[in-house]
Amino acid sequence: MKKTTIAAAKKAAKKAVKKAVVKKVAAKKAPAKKAAPAKPVKKVAAKKAPAKKAVSKKAPAKKAAAKTSPKTTIVANVDIGFGNTLYLRGAAPGLSWSEGVPMDCNADSTWSISIAGVTTAFEFKVLINDEYWSAGYNDTAAPGTETSITPAF
Repeated sequence: MKKTTIAAAKKAAKKAVKKAVVKKVAAKKAPAKKAAPAKPVKKVAAKKAPAKKAVSKKAPAKKAAAKTSPKTTIVANVDIGFGNTLYLRGAAPGLSWSEGVPMDCNADSTWSISIAGVTTAFEFKVLINDEYWSAGYNDTAAPGTETSITPAF
């Protein structure tokens, strides 16, 4: 019995191992699309855009120049020593009697200051280091002029 079972097992094994025959076929290519016939292009003359009128900008009106009063200059001729500064106090635009404004030293013994906006005559006085008042009466300056003084201390 053993022979028959072994022979039967071999036949069954051969049947299971048997491969199916497959036919090889090349892959199909997609059919090429035919291009639609090109439509003739219409040639149209290019239209020019209408010319734009140049808009001229008006120049801004010139403003009337504001009348400014000329500067009033005060020059003091005095030697007050090295390291000291001459100050000016008075009743004019930018000046006061409570605090002095430093003057510019132009030379060893020449000090000056220019004041803008003066419209009327005014009184003033010079001080050394904004502490020591010059002797005598207050000096006077007219608008738009140069007033030269020689103060004494």
